[in-house]
Amino acid sequence: MDAKSKNLESSLTVPSVQELSLKNPHEVPQRYVRDDDTQRDELHKLHLACKDWGVFQMVNHGVSSVNNMGNEVKRFFELPLQEKKRWAQKPASLEGYGQAFVTSQEQKLDWNDMIFLKSLPIQNRNLDLWPQNPPQFRETLEKYSEDMREEAISIMSFITLALGLEDTKISESFHEGLYDIRMNCYPPCPEPERVLGIVPHADNSAITLLVDFGDFPGLQFLKDVKWVSVEPIEGAIVANIGHIIEVMTNGIYKAPEHRAVVNKEKERLSIVTFCYPSPSIDIGPVEKLTDEDNGQVYKNMTHAEYFNRFFNRKLDQSFIDSLRL
Repeated sequence: MDAKSKNLESSLTVPSVQELSLKNPHEVPQRYVRDDDTQRDELHKLHLACKDWGVFQMVNHGVSSVNNMGNEVKRFFELPLQEKKRWAQKPASLEGYGQAFVTSQEQKLDWNDMIFLKSLPIQNRNLDLWPQNPPQFRETLEKYSEDMREEAISIMSFITLALGLEDTKISESFHEGLYDIRMNCYPPCPEPERVLGIVPHADNSAITLLVDFGDFPGLQFLKDVKWVSVEPIEGAIVANIGHIIEVMTNGIYKAPEHRAVVNKEKERLSIVTFCYPSPSIDIGPVEKLTDEDNGQVYKNMTHAEYFNRFFNRKLDQSFIDSLRL
């Protein structure tokens, strides 16, 4: 429409939509139908973000429990050490308050404390390790977990569309998926340039959803041999591809390497939700994403085989490379 040639101080008479609806039409009149160019453009942007970066940042996502969960995590890490240790990790388990993947007394350590909890499905929860202090922690985490599951399902449905797949099996599998939540505290460090909050790694999840509660860039992704910082936006969710989606997309989308850095004067908190499909679904390249020109790159595995490979890997070897044919 040529805006200069139209008078917007009045409107032409058109039929009543209420009356139209009362007639129970079988289809919407063509004049009301919007073309899907906008959706195609957004899906194309999502495809490029997943393909070129493996990560994207979401605002206006509608997850209402983000701030409440952030407040509860802050209150937990402010508790005295002995109180936090009530929910400390047990031997041979990552769950609870402590650190992750420490396998020797000589190993270099990450500059962070964390509490890691299995959240969904409900039967996976070890409530002995779910803090009862702060008093609202458990209730808030339950709501946050449900919200993050809905967000993961939504994201995966759009990723499926961005790949041009009509089969909704992958996205639907996240209804019965596994959801683990890691809450991190990165305290101020006297020599931040000499340590890392978390060493460079890629995630073994399908997709990871991170909420940053710092006011300085602490999360970095490796892009073209350079570390690129993610500017924190209050309430935003940073979503990154994990190894499961890399395998399922036959390497079209890749799990990006990322790390956490720390600050000399400021603390940083983050909440990370690792999202996995249902254990009933096998992990392997989607058939429609392989053909004569794009041969199968990764092995087909059951859910159990995938995790067995992950937890029995050598830390100095590439996990994703071990999954290649």
